[in-house]
Amino acid sequence: MLKKVFLSLFIVSAWISIISAQNNVIYLLKIDGIINPATAGYITKGIDKAEKEGASCLVLQMDTPGGLMESMRSIVKRMLTAQIPIIVYVAPSGSRAGSAGVFITMAAHIAAMAPGTNIGAAHPVQMGEKMDDKMEAKVLNDSVAYIKTIAKQRGRNEQWGEQAVRESVSVKEDEALKLGVIDLVSPSLEDLLRSIDGRQVEISPGNVITLKVKGAETKNLKMSFRDQLLSIISNPNIAYILLMLGIYGLFFELANPGVILPGVIGGICLILAFFALQMLPINYAGVALILLGIILFIAEIKITSYGMLSVAGVISLLLGSVMLIDSPAEFLQISFVRFILPVVVVSAAFFLFALIMVVRAHRRRPTTGKEGLIGRIGVATVDLKPEGVVEIRGELWNAVAEEEIKAGEKVQVKEMDGMKVRVIKI
Repeated sequence: MLKKVFLSLFIVSAWISIISAQNNVIYLLKIDGIINPATAGYITKGIDKAEKEGASCLVLQMDTPGGLMESMRSIVKRMLTAQIPIIVYVAPSGSRAGSAGVFITMAAHIAAMAPGTNIGAAHPVQMGEKMDDKMEAKVLNDSVAYIKTIAKQRGRNEQWGEQAVRESVSVKEDEALKLGVIDLVSPSLEDLLRSIDGRQVEISPGNVITLKVKGAETKNLKMSFRDQLLSIISNPNIAYILLMLGIYGLFFELANPGVILPGVIGGICLILAFFALQMLPINYAGVALILLGIILFIAEIKITSYGMLSVAGVISLLLGSVMLIDSPAEFLQISFVRFILPVVVVSAAFFLFALIMVVRAHRRRPTTGKEGLIGRIGVATVDLKPEGVVEIRGELWNAVAEEEIKAGEKVQVKEMDGMKVRVIKI
C-alpha cells in the first residue's frame, strides 16, 4: 500500500514538474524599424501564441522611430487585453521609442529601457490630406486622451504622457525612470529578467500574477516570411524603388512586345508598390509628376526638342519623387540622397543614352536599298564600253559609265538608273 502511495506521489510530482517546465518559457519578440501593419500582425500573433502555450511572459525588445497610428492602436489594444505579462524593453543602447513607440511602451505591464536610450516625441504627425486647425486639434486631443488612458491603466505618469503628445518632449532612460514613465533600467535582457523575477503584475482587476522567470527558457519568435516581406515593402524607400521598377518594366515591355520578362517583373513590382503605397500617406500629385516625367523622356526619343523635353522630364521626375510621400515625419520620408537622387540621375542618363543612340541611327548612312549603294566603291569585272558589270560589296550589278573603264579598275556609284548603277572611274 505504501509503495502505491509513494509511486502515486512520485508520478504526480513529476507531472507537476513537467507542466511547470513547459510553462517556464519566455517569448522574445524584436522590433527594429517602423510600426506598420506587418509589425502589428507580428506582435499580436506573438501574444496569441504565448498565451496559447502558457508562457510565463512575453518580452518585446523595441527600437522604433514610430509609425502608423492605426497599427499602434491594434498593438496597444491587444496588449491591454493580454492574459500574460507583457514586458517592453527599449534596447539595445542607442535605441529609441519614438512616436507610436511611446504608446506601446506605456501599455506594457513592465516597461524597461537600456542605458543610452530615449523615449518621447509622440506628437501625431499629419498623414494624407491636409487638415484644418479644428481637425488637427481633434486628432491631438484624441491622442492625448488615449495616452492618458493607457498611463492610468498601467499606473504611469499621465502628465508626462500628455507632454510627449502635445509638446513632443523626449527624455533619456534615467529621466524616464525618475518621472515614472518606465519601471526600471537594465543593461541587458538577462539583467532585466533577474530584476523582474518575483515581481507581482496585475493582469486585470483582481488578477495578480507573480513572475517566475528565473532559469526560464527564452524563445525568440521570429517574424514570418510573409510579415518580413510586408514590413520590407512598407518602407517608403523600398515602395519608391518598386514603383520605379514597375514603371520601367512595363515601358520596356511596351517598347519591345514579346520580351515578356520585363513586363512580368514590372507588373509584380507595381502590384507590390501599390500595396505598400496604400499604407503610406501618398500625394497623388507626386505620382502624376513621376508619370509625366517618364512620358516626357519617351517623347524626347520620338520628337526633336534639342533636349528641352529631357530637362522637363528630369525636373518633373525630381519634383514628383520629393512630393510622393505627404508627411513631415522623417521615418515616412524617402531618402533624397540615397534613393531619389540616384533614381533621377540613372533615369536621366538612360534616356539621354537612348536619345543619343536614336540620333546616331538617324544620321548613320543607309546600308541597304538605293541610298545604300550611292557613293559605294566597287571594281569593274569587265570592260565598260560604256556598259558592263561591276562588283559592289560582293554583289554584281549592271553598270553604265560615262567613259570607258577597264576591267579591274575601281569605280564609284553616282546614282541608280532602274536596275543599273551609273559609275565613274576613281
